Amino acid sequence: MAKGLAAAIFVLTYALIAARRLAWLPIGRPAGALLGAVLMVGCGVLTPEESYRAIDHDTLVLLLGMMLIAAYLDLEGFFDVVVGAALRWCGTPWNLLAAVALLAGGLSAFLVNDPVCLFMTPIVVAVCARAGLPMGPYLIALATSANIGSAATLVGNPQNMIVGSLSKLPFAGFLAVSGPAALAGLLVNLALLRLYYRRRLPATFAPGREPDPTVPAPADGAAAAGAEAARAAPGLLAPRPRGRVGLVLGVLAAVVLGFFAGLHLGYTTLAGALALIVLDRREPREAFARVDWSLLLFFCGLFVVVAGFAHTGWVDLAWRHLAPRLDLGAPAGVGLFAGFVTVGSNLVSNVPLVLLTGPGLEALGGPSPRLGWALLAFVSTVAGNLTLVGSVANIIVAEGAKDHYTLGFFEYLRFGAVSTVVVLAAGVPLICLADRLVPS
Repeated sequence: MAKGLAAAIFVLTYALIAARRLAWLPIGRPAGALLGAVLMVGCGVLTPEESYRAIDHDTLVLLLGMMLIAAYLDLEGFFDVVVGAALRWCGTPWNLLAAVALLAGGLSAFLVNDPVCLFMTPIVVAVCARAGLPMGPYLIALATSANIGSAATLVGNPQNMIVGSLSKLPFAGFLAVSGPAALAGLLVNLALLRLYYRRRLPATFAPGREPDPTVPAPADGAAAAGAEAARAAPGLLAPRPRGRVGLVLGVLAAVVLGFFAGLHLGYTTLAGALALIVLDRREPREAFARVDWSLLLFFCGLFVVVAGFAHTGWVDLAWRHLAPRLDLGAPAGVGLFAGFVTVGSNLVSNVPLVLLTGPGLEALGGPSPRLGWALLAFVSTVAGNLTLVGSVANIIVAEGAKDHYTLGFFEYLRFGAVSTVVVLAAGVPLICLADRLVPS
């Protein structure tokens, strides 16, 4: 009976997560995950103590710290400065597209793809509107490149953070194996962007329509998280002086050095965020307003729901049947594993898939335990590019631009499906090769 209840609750939660807003229960993802967690405990699948233990606190602390650091970078105008500098070197619309893609991928490796998309989307929208460029290619470049770039490190996205927490892999070792694949994926994605959109982009900017890096981001619908709260309470927030980008970047550099030194990822990041709060010498309400608290709540609920579903024993049973066919020591097994993770990530979402499959990776063999974790992180991340709803980063871009441009499901799919297959075909062999070359 308990197994049936756990499965039914998991299916209900997944429906709420996948559909975002169901007509008969339009409560959204975070509340849907919270509902599933409460039902798992209320129906006796888990005890309250088991539900608390199911929450991966390392991931939550790391995600909170990274969002706070990204918030301070945004408050100091970092994203405007970086994009503005890139624009000054962009002589053509194609160069602008390439700059958006490379910036999104590079920044996402260390600042988490979701905040990067949140803060860059209004800038991209404003630049395209000023220059009279079609927004679709630039939004797709931003979303897909942010996802691919985030696969390089253990702090690039939530599923990689979970991989880091479960595997205890060192930051530098993971980067050495996944970094080349992510870089190759970015370049492949850039080539596909060129192939797909070269005819939609004008050869040069129209006179008087060159992108202006000083143009303000649109305020309606594309503002960063927390802007609505700030506008709703005028006078509570004093004007913030700009020009301390170097200070924030220095703290971020110290945090990254801590990663390479083997320090705890979560508390190193949180220490960096607190250093910025102390150095700012102001109440951090602006930074806190930019933290996606609903995302943290979503993961808390999801951890509990997945733990409850794991109690059914069906996951272990499935792994016992699949493991002999997913031998990571053979090319065929690697290919089947990549296909399994890609399909699973789009059926149950990448974070639940990582939570469900991670504990069983040791049964798959391979040259080293690290290979399974690196493949799981890379494939589940790139698989998010398959559809518009495949990752939270994609949805952030679409929602941030909706008042100025509607990024359609099929418009995205035409590029995302091909990009996912080609990037995986380029990246998976590189991960296998790097795993053999880099000492464990």
